[in-house]
Amino acid sequence: MKIFVAGLSYKTTPVEVREKLAVHRSRLQCSGCRLKLRGGLDEVVLLSTCNRVEIYGVSPWIHGRVHQLFQELTGSDFDFTPHLYVKEGAEAAKHLFAVASGLDSLVIGETEITGQVKNAYQMAKDAGLVGKKMNRLFQTALSVVKAIRTNTGIGRGATSVGSVAVELAEKVFGTSLGEKTVMIFGAGKMGEACVKHLAKRGAKTVLVANRSFERAEKLAAEFGGRAVRIEDSAAAMTEADILVSSTGSADIVLKRADVEKILPARKNRPLVLVDIAVPRDIDPAVAELPDVFLYDIDDLEAVVRENTKNREQELALCQRIVAEHADELMARFDSPFAKRATTGEMMPGWALRTTAA
Repeated sequence: MKIFVAGLSYKTTPVEVREKLAVHRSRLQCSGCRLKLRGGLDEVVLLSTCNRVEIYGVSPWIHGRVHQLFQELTGSDFDFTPHLYVKEGAEAAKHLFAVASGLDSLVIGETEITGQVKNAYQMAKDAGLVGKKMNRLFQTALSVVKAIRTNTGIGRGATSVGSVAVELAEKVFGTSLGEKTVMIFGAGKMGEACVKHLAKRGAKTVLVANRSFERAEKLAAEFGGRAVRIEDSAAAMTEADILVSSTGSADIVLKRADVEKILPARKNRPLVLVDIAVPRDIDPAVAELPDVFLYDIDDLEAVVRENTKNREQELALCQRIVAEHADELMARFDSPFAKRATTGEMMPGWALRTTAA
């Protein structure tokens, strides 16, 4: 039985394809169960974030079946093959360790992904989808994260996708945000990261709109902003210079018609829209409107590249830590004791040691 990872990410797939595969947190366990049963997997952990959808599993063989796994996941006949990657054994372990540590993220060194990996693993564990190999793999991944955070500076000064979105808006205007009104649509973790970064950049006014008005009030009050009810968001958009959206909705929340209605009241003032949600929150057709500039999460990459130039030395050290842990893990998997324990075959003296413990 081999461990493997099959998936796609921002490196291989544009956002318009990634959003077809995005799995909401509430559906992770159900989707994982379906993959295990219909995909013939012994163990499985499903990871879905704004930048990747990956299946980690244990199977006697995987090549030739990956495409079917992803069609099963989406319930469609869309051909994902050109975008997919498959890694097995040590390469799969290295990949997970890099992902969990933020080394494979759009923003190198970001820490949000660690929580997403832990959550995906815990949900699979609670659903009975993992066994000895996935348990060992993901527990080792969390040990790698700790080693990297302790022994390297890769996360020092690292930003989140939300804060990079704010940096992009600043670059678009070519000036600081001190005189700009910024609106955040969605008060989740990414929205919170945006507001924190806006406070540091001295944004003149911050508006926070969210389905839960109480959550919007709490986040706005924390940074001296103003909460906006969803039903009042169109009126608030007439004030905004920049809108950053990350609601977590499965559907478009800001349509072309919605933006078109507010344009007369804006009197040709530029409106910058930054959509960092996957699936996307903002209708791509909005970009066709006059004085409206739309950017999605894939547009953040140019900003991120500038921020990672000085991290190359730290990244090399991180990769050595990843490789060492992967080699140690595979040695454990390949040891005679591990093989017999996995198959249920007892080693001499096993029952005696177990009883003694």
